[in-house]
Amino acid sequence: MSVLHALEAPPPHLAGLADRLRLVTVEISGPGGGGAGILWAPDLVVTNAHVVGTAPARVGLADGRQVEARLIGADRRLDLALLDIPRVGLAPAALAGSDAVRVGALVVALGHPLGLRRTLTAGIVHALAPLRPGQRRWIHADLRLAPGNSGGPLADAEGRVVGVNTMIAGGMALAIPVDEVRRFVASVASGVG
Repeated sequence: MSVLHALEAPPPHLAGLADRLRLVTVEISGPGGGGAGILWAPDLVVTNAHVVGTAPARVGLADGRQVEARLIGADRRLDLALLDIPRVGLAPAALAGSDAVRVGALVVALGHPLGLRRTLTAGIVHALAPLRPGQRRWIHADLRLAPGNSGGPLADAEGRVVGVNTMIAGGMALAIPVDEVRRFVASVASGVG
């Protein structure tokens, strides 16, 4: 294999990981912009609150279908939102526990940066800490995010979601730990049911 060919092709493990994550990463579009989301359940999508705003949104699935989404809960402080969509017949994302994330672990992000649909970036966990003392804890990772990645999955090397990508700070990607997202989804679901 030539050096040029080796640089063009991702390692087989990452290529398979990207294929699995593409199935559970949705594209969200609306009047206020858009970003990514995670198929949390067959009829639920998790994303950042700043991605959806308050207007109705459309969700683009990996198979090309577009479905209407209804906002059923948002927390601007946490920057999380939960959308209801018609059951789409796709398996939801596999989830890891936040305690499975360790400094130095390989992580990947999938999203739609700058309009490039379902692209993968990889890096390592740099820190598990708040930005400032007394604030919420973030997963800090040294991978490249851009507008369009917000709301998409940060996943471990097995393809399990460990966080929701949210922003860049100090050159690091910041993701909300999946256990915090679980609590948010449970609180919204209990208020709806």
